[in-house]
Order: sequence, then structure tokens, then C-alpha cells
Amino acid sequence: MVSGAKNSALKLMAASLLAEGRTVLANVPRIADVFTMTDVLRHVGASVDFLGDVMAIEVPGQLNSEAPYELVHRMRASVNVLGPLLARQGHARVAMPGGCNIGSRPLDLHEEALGRMGASFHFDHGYLEGVTSGLTGRRIVLEFPSRGATENVLTAATLARGRTVIDNAAREPDIVDLARFLCQMGAQVSGAGTSTIEIEGVEAMTPATYRVPSDPIEAGSLALAALATRGEVELLGARAAELDVFLSKLAASGARWRSTVAGVEVGIDHRPNAVDFATLPYPGFPTDLQAQMIAYLCTADGTSIVTENVFESRFAHVAELGRMGADVRVEGHQAVVRGVPRLEGAPVTAHDLRGGVALVIAALGAEGDSVVHDIHHVERGYEDLPDKLRRLGAEVEAEVEAWSDAVDPSFDPL
Repeated sequence: MVSGAKNSALKLMAASLLAEGRTVLANVPRIADVFTMTDVLRHVGASVDFLGDVMAIEVPGQLNSEAPYELVHRMRASVNVLGPLLARQGHARVAMPGGCNIGSRPLDLHEEALGRMGASFHFDHGYLEGVTSGLTGRRIVLEFPSRGATENVLTAATLARGRTVIDNAAREPDIVDLARFLCQMGAQVSGAGTSTIEIEGVEAMTPATYRVPSDPIEAGSLALAALATRGEVELLGARAAELDVFLSKLAASGARWRSTVAGVEVGIDHRPNAVDFATLPYPGFPTDLQAQMIAYLCTADGTSIVTENVFESRFAHVAELGRMGADVRVEGHQAVVRGVPRLEGAPVTAHDLRGGVALVIAALGAEGDSVVHDIHHVERGYEDLPDKLRRLGAEVEAEVEAWSDAVDPSFDPL
């Protein structure tokens, strides 16, 4: 069963700050990034209970406006509290974000867009601080369809005066999901999933109960894990519509796939064909599956050309794949992958979330044992990955930090 979507859950948690009262989220993945966002919400004044996959967030009338460095540096998604805090409090002080080391991801677009709506910003010792006496709807044209900027403008605009129009908006499924959640809270949002989103500001929002959808990136990663071992898997809960371009590239590689009543089934029983692809904002090939796809293509028949158009430093995993016998050369923002008959097990080190999963995928298809160090990167975004792989027949042992959270014994999310 594919877990709840990391990228959706984090944005919904941040958006819960827009409404005073008790919001309940179901199907929330128990991953490190979710626990980090839990700490961020608690720091700004919310109470969070998390039992199983159900999270209850109690938001008070007044919030603390600062998201501190010691939390934000762990995960870039922490910056998603910027829009809600500005809208609710008129003030936000957010540390410059961290997360995976995959290139520059500045906040310029966030600052410019929210500035047009009436916020003023300055940098202060590593913090971006914004203040406003009230946000006003504007037409915002994003230079790039940034997910983060789209999300912060979208959440801030729900409580702004008048109408906000976001042109060149991001179109990812988690943007659509965020808009649905906001509408359930009382917002007036239309156009999510297209390049133009319109938001009519409302006076106040109300708490909501909402289910996080399944994670398309986890689904794609598990699909590639099966294909790397020349196996097959049915991904329960996966939605083919969110993986169109990815699935078309799998088909071009010689893999088979089909939608089922319960999800998506993929399989292959021979060496894959080489495939060229380029990452692009949704609905293009997702940058979050680039590293995993390269791991799969390392043993393809022929040479694949992979072009990374979203982040400039997302090939850190390539050198580690070379330790396993892969023939991959990086030239600027392209990787040339010359397929070899097989990979060999080796000790390797994960440098980021998706690159770490790519090394796990490569290890599954390699001959002999592999040890993937710094696997804590993977725990940021994948729930119980070792257990899921074991249930698929892999021999996996993991030494990872056991994430836990104190829960009131009387916890009742409803």
C-alpha cells in the first residue's frame, strides 16, 4: 500500500494554521519530515496529536510568528508557514530553509509575490521577516512555476482583501490537493491544476477534516525498485493519472504497466531499453523521480541521456552509482547513462532523499550485498521503506532512527 503523499501532507499541515480550531488529517505518513513540520507547528503555538496515520491540529487564536532555524534548516517545506502566518498574524519570521542539498532554491519569488500583495520584507541574520497591515489581492505573474511560491501566495490570498490571480502557477497534484483542502476550510479557489489560479479572499476560515492522498513519488520509486530486479508489483492506492509521463517512459523502456481497480501494476522480465528523458515542472517528468530512474537505466541496453531542468545539483548520487559499476557521466545539467549488464554490491552513501532511494533501488538489482550509509535522508520521505521492500521479497536490514511522538492516552482525533 502506497503511503500518504509527503508533499501534500506537509502543505496541508502548514495550511491548517489559517483557521482557529481543530483540523484533522488522515493518511498522514509517519516520516521524518512530517515530524519536523509537527515541531514547527508546535513552535508557532499549535497543539498536535499524531496517532497511527491520523493527526489532529489544534490552532489557537494567536500564534507565534517565528519558524526557527533549528527546525527550518532540516526541511525546506517549513517555509510554507510563511503565507498562513502573514495572513493570520500580519507578521512572519522564517529562517532561510534547508533540506536536501540539490541546488539553490531562493525565496525571491515568494518575497516578490507577497510583496505585491502588501507585505514588506527584510533579511535579518539568516531570517526572512515579513510584515503587513493587511494583504490585498493582486495579479501575480510568477517568473517560474514554483511550487513553494504558488503555495504561499495561495494560502495567503485566502484571507486577503479582494481577488488574487496567480499566473504561471505550479500545477502539481499537491497544489490541487491544497486547493481542495482550502476550499473545505471555506476558501474560494478555482483553477488549481491549471496555470492560472484565482482566489477570492474570505473573512475567516474554519477547521476541516481531510484525507491525504497517496504519494505518487513513492509509487514511482517502488515501481522502479520492482523493475530494477526484473520483477512486478501492484501499487495499491497509486493513481496513473498523476504519473502519465513517468509511465510512458517505463513503457518506452520495455516495461509493462496497467491501471487496476486498486492502483497500478508494473513489471518487466528482461533488460530494459535505454530511454532519454528531461525533468520539467508538472505535468512533465518529475525531478523527484530522476535519480531513481537513472538507477533503473544503469543496466539498460544502450545509452540514455537524462536532462535535469529543475535543480542544478541533483546528480550527487551518480558518483555513488559508479562505485557499484555504473557508467554514468555528468556534463553540465545532463547525465549520460551507458547501460552495463549488471551492477555489483558496494558500500555507498546517500547525500539526499531521492538520491538515497536511487541507491537502494540500484542495490536491489545488484549482485551481492550493498550497504547504503546515511539512510536518514531516505527516512525523511519514505514510510517503512525497508518493511515494504521485505514484503516484496527483498532481503533488507535497516538501522534507522525510530521516530516516535508522545500521544495523550485520551487522544480522540474526532
